[in-house]
Amino acid sequence: MHLGNLSRLSNALSRSISPENFTGEKGKGGMSVDGPAAAQARDLGQGWKISPYVTIAPGTTFTLADIEGQGAIQQIWMTIAARGRLRHCILRAYWDDQVQPSVECPVGDFFACGWEEFAQVSSLAVCVNPGRGFNCYWEMPFRKRARFTLENRGDETQTVYYQINYTLTDVPEDCAYFHAQFRRTNPVPYKQVHTILDGVSGTGHYVGTYMAWGVNNNGWWGEGEIKFYLDGDGEFPTICGTGTEDYFCGAYNFDPHVPWLLGHPGQTGGPQPRFLEYNTPYAGLPQVIRPDGVYRSQQRFGMYRWHIPDPVRFQKDLRVTMQALGWRSGPSEPKYLPLRDDVASVAFWYQTLPAAPFPELPPSHYLEVD
Repeated sequence: MHLGNLSRLSNALSRSISPENFTGEKGKGGMSVDGPAAAQARDLGQGWKISPYVTIAPGTTFTLADIEGQGAIQQIWMTIAARGRLRHCILRAYWDDQVQPSVECPVGDFFACGWEEFAQVSSLAVCVNPGRGFNCYWEMPFRKRARFTLENRGDETQTVYYQINYTLTDVPEDCAYFHAQFRRTNPVPYKQVHTILDGVSGTGHYVGTYMAWGVNNNGWWGEGEIKFYLDGDGEFPTICGTGTEDYFCGAYNFDPHVPWLLGHPGQTGGPQPRFLEYNTPYAGLPQVIRPDGVYRSQQRFGMYRWHIPDPVRFQKDLRVTMQALGWRSGPSEPKYLPLRDDVASVAFWYQTLPAAPFPELPPSHYLEVD
């Protein structure tokens, strides 16, 4: 749906799953009499916000939704009252008869907010709103079944509010299935690359990247190139970017006052260099975590790039990598410096089924943010 076709009538059926209606059945919402907020609604009775959330015990997996039929997920809203770590909360989605997930990702990273802290994200595909309201609008078709789960890998019970809005309708033959995969390299080995996606087989198109980048060096860190290896590419890719900030639709270090560009490095009283956050429909740098000079000594960045108007098409296979590259310091002629940074990413794409199984998700202690 978009503003150009919003007036058109349809026979599709609107449905929604939440803790107030776990099945999404017509006319079955708000019927709970014994939900977790029953005490708060004791003077009001049935129909008055008795089951607005679920609790997920440590080491357990909760089924958020299990939908049979044909249709599409249209929007997901979620918030977690997490005193623990969001990277201990793993979101998974399964389509039709597949036993392996097509989405497997820590919750925060899936919603472009990967550093355990709130960041305002304002894009077409994902919005994160005060105070930590996660929203995604990726269309997710299914033909037989759609199932969502949330695993709590932490050691504290998590309180989860959520709503999954969907439609039951015919799915055109040329609709592919939504996928999202998380990866982290911490640190990136010297003179090697971070792999965003690999092992994909089938026909589809790549539609987005989120990256949570932790810098372990001084100086500028975003000279690395993204590379898309399509349909049997060997040593060299078909699509090669020109720099990390360029791929995320920025320029010159995400800094409107980069000294050498303005021609007055170190000028007293002039504009001070700084990384500048931004949000746009298709790309953004919504999160910059700055050191405080004492305990928070590492710079951290969260970036998104949605290929909505420019999907990267593949017919047989796909591999995507990103270089970690900065500059060597010193008075000599500038040279690139391969970095050993903490780089995590989520790849978003559509493809035909069956899809190849994902690599095993690392254990919680490897995923968490220090």
